[in-house]
Amino acid sequence: MNEQAELFFGKAKKWKEEFLFLREIVSENKFLEEDYKWMHPCYTLEGKNVVLIHGFKKYCALLFHKGALMKDPENILIQQTENVQSARQLRFTNIQQIIDLKSVIKSYIKEAVEIEKSGKKIEMKAVSDYPIPSEFQHALDEDKNLNEAFYSLTPGRQKAYLFYFNQAKQAKTRESRIEKYYQQILAGKGIDD
Repeated sequence: MNEQAELFFGKAKKWKEEFLFLREIVSENKFLEEDYKWMHPCYTLEGKNVVLIHGFKKYCALLFHKGALMKDPENILIQQTENVQSARQLRFTNIQQIIDLKSVIKSYIKEAVEIEKSGKKIEMKAVSDYPIPSEFQHALDEDKNLNEAFYSLTPGRQKAYLFYFNQAKQAKTRESRIEKYYQQILAGKGIDD
């Protein structure tokens, strides 16, 4: 048992019963080790993330880090948003759903462990797969420091900025977002740093 995960379960108010039952189910898999990452209990295989227990306002979930590779015969895995490339969730709104799906959950966990053991990887989108909005391209062309700083960022940070800038429907909004994060990019920080 991980000390931080223990505190997480002990302090849980909403979803406590569901969290504890999910923990019990996940812990039955002898290959997984309990860890604590991103402020949630995370279960790993030789240090690699396999499944995470987390809760939201309307549901609690098991998040499979390589869920996109899973077969999902029950068709119950959920992609959180269209931009999540790898992870998939099993969502629950009450303890009875978990009880009813216990054997399915165990088989999904077993498959996730087998995927991790196999070394299979998810091919993630490259930075080049994200379009550069014209407003940002103009800023990069005009400002050598910005250009250098942006292309010095990690690919994940670059993708996050491009995704965020592209979400804006209006040019004015894209320009204001670029301006807002200008100093952060120059400082070598990601959008959430």
